Amino acid sequence: MSKPNPNPLLIPPSQSRSKLPDFKQTVKLKYVKLGYHHLITHGMYLFLSPLALLIFAQLSTFSAQDLHDLWNHHLQSNLISVILCTTLIVFFLTLYFLTRPRAIYLVDFSCYKPDDARQCTRQIFMDRSGLTGTFTEQSLNFQRKILERSGLGESTYLPPAVLNVPPNPCMAEARKEAEAVMFGAIDDLFAKTKVKPKDVGILIVNCSLFNPTPSLSAMVINHYKLRGNVRSYNLGGMGCSAGLISIDLAKDLLQVHPNSYALVISMENITLNWYFGNDKSMLLSNCLFRMGGAAILLSNKRSERWRAKYRLVHTVRTNKGSDDKCFSCVTQREDSEGKIGVSLSKELMGVAGDALKTNITTLGPLVLPMSEQLLFFATLMAKKLLRSR
Repeated sequence: MSKPNPNPLLIPPSQSRSKLPDFKQTVKLKYVKLGYHHLITHGMYLFLSPLALLIFAQLSTFSAQDLHDLWNHHLQSNLISVILCTTLIVFFLTLYFLTRPRAIYLVDFSCYKPDDARQCTRQIFMDRSGLTGTFTEQSLNFQRKILERSGLGESTYLPPAVLNVPPNPCMAEARKEAEAVMFGAIDDLFAKTKVKPKDVGILIVNCSLFNPTPSLSAMVINHYKLRGNVRSYNLGGMGCSAGLISIDLAKDLLQVHPNSYALVISMENITLNWYFGNDKSMLLSNCLFRMGGAAILLSNKRSERWRAKYRLVHTVRTNKGSDDKCFSCVTQREDSEGKIGVSLSKELMGVAGDALKTNITTLGPLVLPMSEQLLFFATLMAKKLLRSR
């Protein structure tokens, strides 16, 4: 009589099942996706290359007599058709090269770096705010909390008119701030690019809250003695999107003015727009906005391609101004005491997120490769089919 085996052989469940290939171990899925991407992106070339090789191989078998017969028996008898087709091909090629969009290059840019004397740490900000005597203790605590959560570091800058005790906001100080920011950034940009002021054919300046007379663009023209036929534009009241709007405007102008440089200055002015009241919605701007600006040089000259930092390919603008919430989310107004400031509503984040979503949805098909667009479409259709079930 056989005794039971005290140590039975245990078969792992994984071995008891029918052995299936583990694709995660045998194939790296990232290479599969990479191959799919290359197949879709270069599919036309992969299809046309063998066809071109076949045509070339067939032509290589032609002898001189075959070519002579082709000319005598086919081409000469259809000479008018051949000339007409050739003329049409040349015409459409010429039309394409004349009407295709010009390449726009961002040659270089420069950001304004204020003097160390204008540096404003968080502690300096709170000290100066307390010394003004216009803020209540509740407003000071509110600004302190916002400042800690704003993401601003210890190396931000404010104009002297705001840092002085007492503050001295006036038109003269606002002009000094504008000149310091604009001329500082432009001087550095011209030094880096070696471009002369007389070479600039298009000038665009944007500043939302400070629009003096003469305009900021006129101040730049006068300071650098720009040429008489320079096309200048001064954009105001367009908020945080003004910088990209200026780039879009420069792109459109460079499409119709060949061999030109476009100088774009994007800035904001703090001096006359610092809020000295106690409305919380208007105190936010004091905690978020600081002194600064940038100068950008764009060109459509082919000679600038080799040193340009970027090439401007797509600009997509999304306008939500017809929506009442979007229209009133950022407003310059007076508070209950008659003090002017910029009010940021609670709906601002939601409005900005919705505008960004719409913009990315429009921009996506322009920048995503065809492989990613097909994957997105397939995923979207699969989700809809699963939901319908």
